[in-house]
Amino acid sequence: MSRRILIVEDDAAFGTMLRTWFTKNAWDPVLVSRVSAAEKELCDNDFDLILSDLRLPDGDGIMLLTCTRERNITAPFIIMTGYADVQTAVNAMKLGAYDYLRKPINPVILQQKIEMALSAEQKEPARTRKSSSAKDVKKVVKGKSDVIQRVYRHVALVAPTKMSVLILGESGTGKEYIARMIHEQSKRSDKPYIAVDCGSLSKELAPSELFGHLKGSFTSAIGDKKGVFEEAKGGTVFLDEVGNLPYDVQKQLLRALQEQKVRPVGSTQDVKVDVRIIAATNEDLLRAIENGGFRQDLYHRINEFSIEVPPLRDRIDDIEEFAYHFLEAANEELDKDIDHITDDALELLRRQRWDGNLRELRNVIRRAALFAENHEITVDNLPVFATAAVKEKPDDMALRPGDEKEQIAAALNKARGNKTVAARLLQIDRKTLYNKMHLYGMDL
Repeated sequence: MSRRILIVEDDAAFGTMLRTWFTKNAWDPVLVSRVSAAEKELCDNDFDLILSDLRLPDGDGIMLLTCTRERNITAPFIIMTGYADVQTAVNAMKLGAYDYLRKPINPVILQQKIEMALSAEQKEPARTRKSSSAKDVKKVVKGKSDVIQRVYRHVALVAPTKMSVLILGESGTGKEYIARMIHEQSKRSDKPYIAVDCGSLSKELAPSELFGHLKGSFTSAIGDKKGVFEEAKGGTVFLDEVGNLPYDVQKQLLRALQEQKVRPVGSTQDVKVDVRIIAATNEDLLRAIENGGFRQDLYHRINEFSIEVPPLRDRIDDIEEFAYHFLEAANEELDKDIDHITDDALELLRRQRWDGNLRELRNVIRRAALFAENHEITVDNLPVFATAAVKEKPDDMALRPGDEKEQIAAALNKARGNKTVAARLLQIDRKTLYNKMHLYGMDL
């Protein structure tokens, strides 16, 4: 039996070309040009894959992706996009899309991504929103360093209370691990835990995602939908990177937290909710408040208790434990059987700066496991690390008005191209650095 694919593309010539290609490659393709038509097809038929353009006449691929989430459709969803919309496509992946393809599409890359998507789907059904109860939460690895033990003591102190918690720390430090620990040790541990990536929520999508909507309230609202606050009834909502939440939505969020009520999009009635809020950010929210990007009243509402997660470079004693934890995961993923990391390799890991924190360590171990032989990771399996960290104080190169492009170039040169370090030198966050580099036409 041929595999079925839904192609959503409003360019008639390009859509026909795709349909022909899939037919020649033993697929049964269905081609539509509008979100509404795609939704009808998804309602009436099953598909093995969905390939959708980002921009469509009556909406966009994000709307269609949201529709598949509401209906628990697990077919891999791939977004097609032009160069200017790549960031939006990346955000779509955070919302549950499997991958994206940049136009013009290379047939070889298309074939590769399809095979990867179908392979991943066979191993594990697609999940569009991170929701869990206590019984299915992944193992949380605890460090043993003094600084992280202090964090665990704060977790134990605040977890049983009703207080909102703001978790601070650099990107990749494991803030969501801490959020999960708070939930697990709380009186709500047997209730839902739902994590929301605020950075992926647009001004238009956020109200529906957080508070729900009624059928017909906007183009793709083909049925009533419960928002995160209703779905997490009695449990915990984790707002990751809360500093990226659109300003207009912050007011609605504040009202929901203060009154424990939400109003679905298109409704005139409030719905009572009972959730505990844990938020996290790697940005300086106080600076964002000064710049008018974050509401001060919301900041105080989510910051009843704060926990700062230290960077990995301040937790050297934890590196071995996390390295073996990531090795265990790499063994399973790569079908390897590595049980040892040599002392020399561990010592090299301990000497690094780890600007990417735990996320960077995980990637390094994963790569090393791929190259490792004889059931152990050696120094030769590790990547070539930078020989020296940037030691200048951030104030030395803080970004100032005028000639920003030259200042950014100088910081990148000083940081040997490491954007995390460059952003720290300039005293801005990485998101701002990327935006400015794009503005000035600099290579990302």
